[in-house]
Amino acid sequence: MAHFFIHRPVFAVVVSLVVLITGIAALTVLPIAQFPQITPPMIQVEVNYPGANAETVESSIASNIEQVINGAEHMIYMSSRSSSDGRYVLQVVFEVGTNIDLANVDINNRVQQAIPRLPADAVNAGVTVTKQSPDMLMVISVYSPDNSYDDVFISNYATINLVDAIARTPGVGSTMIVGQRDYAMRFWLRPDRLAQLGITATDISNAIQEQNVLTPAGAVGQPPARAGVSFQYTIDVKGRLASEQEFGDIVVRTLPDGSILRARDVVRTELAAKTYTSFGRRDGVPSALINVYQLPGANGIETATRLKKLMTELGAVMPPGLQYDIALDTTKFVSAAIDEVIHALRDAILLVLLVVFLFLGSFRATLIPMLAVPVSLIGTFAAFVPLGFSINTLTLFAIVLAVGIVVDDAIVVVEAVQHHIEHGISPLDATERAMKEVSGPVVAIALVLCAVFVPVAFIGGITGQLYRQFALTLSVSVLLSALVALSLTPALCRLILKPQQETRGPLGALVRGFNRGFGRLSDGYLSIVRGLVRRLAIGLGVLLLLSLGSGGLAKFLPSGFVPDEDLGYFYAVFSLPDGASLERTSELAKRAEPEILRTDGVQNVLTQGGFNQLTGTYSSNNVSFIVILKPWEQRKTSETQAASIIEKLRATFAKYPEALSIVAVPPPIPGLGSAGGLQFEVQDRGGHSAGELYDVSQRFLAEVARAPEVSTPYSSYRANMPQLRLAVDRDQAKELGIAVSDIFQALQVYLGGLEVNDFNLFGRTYKVVIQAEPQFRATPNQIGNIFVRTSNGDMVPISAFARIERKIGPDVIQRYNMFRSAEINSSPAPGFSTGQTISAMETAAAKSLPPGYSYEWTGTAFQEKQAGSSQVLILGMGLGFVFLFLAAQYESWAIPFGVMLGLPLGIFGALAGIGLRGLVNDVYAQIGIVMLMGLAAKNAILIVEFARNKHDQEGMPVREAAIAGAKLRFRPILMTSFAFILGVIPLVIASGAGSASRQTMGTAVFGGMTVATCLGVFIIPVLYCFIELMISRRSRHVKAQLALPSEGEA
Repeated sequence: MAHFFIHRPVFAVVVSLVVLITGIAALTVLPIAQFPQITPPMIQVEVNYPGANAETVESSIASNIEQVINGAEHMIYMSSRSSSDGRYVLQVVFEVGTNIDLANVDINNRVQQAIPRLPADAVNAGVTVTKQSPDMLMVISVYSPDNSYDDVFISNYATINLVDAIARTPGVGSTMIVGQRDYAMRFWLRPDRLAQLGITATDISNAIQEQNVLTPAGAVGQPPARAGVSFQYTIDVKGRLASEQEFGDIVVRTLPDGSILRARDVVRTELAAKTYTSFGRRDGVPSALINVYQLPGANGIETATRLKKLMTELGAVMPPGLQYDIALDTTKFVSAAIDEVIHALRDAILLVLLVVFLFLGSFRATLIPMLAVPVSLIGTFAAFVPLGFSINTLTLFAIVLAVGIVVDDAIVVVEAVQHHIEHGISPLDATERAMKEVSGPVVAIALVLCAVFVPVAFIGGITGQLYRQFALTLSVSVLLSALVALSLTPALCRLILKPQQETRGPLGALVRGFNRGFGRLSDGYLSIVRGLVRRLAIGLGVLLLLSLGSGGLAKFLPSGFVPDEDLGYFYAVFSLPDGASLERTSELAKRAEPEILRTDGVQNVLTQGGFNQLTGTYSSNNVSFIVILKPWEQRKTSETQAASIIEKLRATFAKYPEALSIVAVPPPIPGLGSAGGLQFEVQDRGGHSAGELYDVSQRFLAEVARAPEVSTPYSSYRANMPQLRLAVDRDQAKELGIAVSDIFQALQVYLGGLEVNDFNLFGRTYKVVIQAEPQFRATPNQIGNIFVRTSNGDMVPISAFARIERKIGPDVIQRYNMFRSAEINSSPAPGFSTGQTISAMETAAAKSLPPGYSYEWTGTAFQEKQAGSSQVLILGMGLGFVFLFLAAQYESWAIPFGVMLGLPLGIFGALAGIGLRGLVNDVYAQIGIVMLMGLAAKNAILIVEFARNKHDQEGMPVREAAIAGAKLRFRPILMTSFAFILGVIPLVIASGAGSASRQTMGTAVFGGMTVATCLGVFIIPVLYCFIELMISRRSRHVKAQLALPSEGEA
């Protein structure tokens, strides 16, 4: 192959240009994302049961739906929350790679089986099944800077004019308005006034249903009609009402004197809000906060770009006094992180250029391997299209690391050609002779590097996706590098390389000084190698010690999944005492907002009142803050990093003892849970009460708090929410002629509110709601003042046959995989990893959970547990494939051991580097270690290949062959290795967005390659000698056995 391209240089250039142009074309169409598609697909089921408390929702809705959904194909777990506002939300999580459309159909069909068993009011309110992504893409704030509009108008303006357009944007999965105030026609009832007139809430409801109807009245003259009818008229009947006045005119009853009692005579009608359970603010200003969630599988950056363009158009037509602001854009982190990786790529190329020039000492020679970089790297993107990859942090990591690899093959070729030219051979002959020597190693190195990653194709789940995109990107670039080394590089060597002329000037002095120093280094190196190959036990002993050290480091080094990053925002949640009113919660939030905004590094704060961001539930005693930080380039100091700001705010929030404050970072993988850290589910599997589950969870929390590995363990589960129970004397009610159903109906209407029917406004449909005026439902004693009508028409207060009892119970009931659960959130303490924290929490569970209780992991922790079982498999299979490729290359089962036994050097260096920097052995480190197996094998191949040729083809003794191979390949090994090592430095010293993952991977690869190179050049000749001598001894033993005479011959 190389011979063809040496004599057809134009053909070689054309091939490379085609690869380059194809890659450039692919770059223009590839999507950009933070990660590959690694978030498990999720389907959400939502039901509303107006007026029901959490226990009622659980017993009537949760149990019925979850029984039919359990066991859905490819489901990995499900979790639900039943709230005291009547909401039920179930999230079903599926394996990565599941077709979410088919899963949605399956879940919807299963829900339909449960609908006949659900309460009629819940079914009428609506049961929805949607593809859901917990990956929040953006928060859009709509507010009135001059307070010219109230919160009801702002919320409805956002709903009518913005939300629908946002929902239609490609890539948007769902939206949610925090502080939503959808219009409703409110009938505010006065129980005392109605009782005086002998009217019940049911009478008002019936009157509305009777007179607010949408009835088609037909037409006059429509077919079939008699002959001669010339016109047809559609009949319009004012059935459905629209305004406060029209609803106020509803006739409630006719009085004995013939006068008419209308609704406005006994109630107050008002166009107001349907719900008042939450509020939103931006920097303390009332706002409608539109949370936009990404559609599963959509490209976040493209979707965000579309939304910004849309909002610019919609903002231009907003009325005066109303403005919008994209308060949070989570894709800014993705863009910033990718920019940082691109900067690292630029720096890596410059550092590699410097190393190549120093070793080759010629601009001509340096130009050739550097031309391999754009062809191999940009050409790699062409493979992304058929593979379905995106430009993300993993693929860009692979591109950065590939910089030092793709020049290796070209350097090997150039260095070999230069070596022959220096001996007086013409460039053409030197190129042909060099290619005969190095074509085998070039192909072998490429195959070995790819072989390391072959097992990745068989690994499923999130870990498999993370490995796969990195591995295949690197493999494609390596294969293209080999192609360039066998085509373009030899063609350019023939055309460009000339007999070496001494470089003049400062650069010449630098090169000459470098070569003199390198010459002395080479002499010292060869003298050490000569000593080691004659005393094999020393080299083997060092290798054994480092191998044992690798095992020790792997055992004791903290492990993790993926590191938490500074995403540019984080969450804070206040939980006031159980039962605290929304007004009280709002007042506390108003005190905290200025404190947050005054913190150095904070740009904005979004307040979500009545909502818990970490659990996704609404409760009057909760308020969530989304703390948005200034851009990363404005936060260069350690005090303005996210971790430091979080610690400052924790100290600030300690000033508010009336509330439990929790500060949490977003999950490191978007969509994998509601916050970073670990999520642990304490499950009640014995049918205990909510209070008993709460007590067990508190004992577990107390046990966990004693573990030094765990930081800030907390649980949002509460079972002591103040509640009231109405104890009805059913016998007495029966004696009075009162139906129990009438009592419950009156309670639902006056206290919970009843959605009677609908009306139309602004082209939309809204609810008609009847409920008692706020002053008649402010205290528990007022419940007794609600009247119901007896069978003989008398009005009797509820206090006549019922009493109020105080109790406590859960405000939200959580279930995980069909069992009641209490979710425990925690983070690793400083100096500890997530793996150590997981182990500590499992130990605490074993000590504190009584019989009938168990636990499961969810979110990131679940994935980390799953990943732990695949890491050993990946490493083992990688080693196995490398061995098989080497065995095929050398046609020997023994020689590959000379390469394989040197791999622990790289692993030791990687783990030692991670340990010295206080980092964690996470997925990024493990990906780097897998790659190191191929890189370390590459250096060994260069020595073993040449030593074996000297021994087998030229008959040189084993030790002399090893020394000759080491001498010949020492310079190209150091050149290629240090080109790679320096190319990794930008990752090692990374800062800014996404720096945690870059530092981990860069440190692992830098440390591993440094040790594998610096010690490997000494150990590999020793291993080669050891293996060859073992083969020779075995061969002599076999020959001796064959030469022994048989007993008959003797």
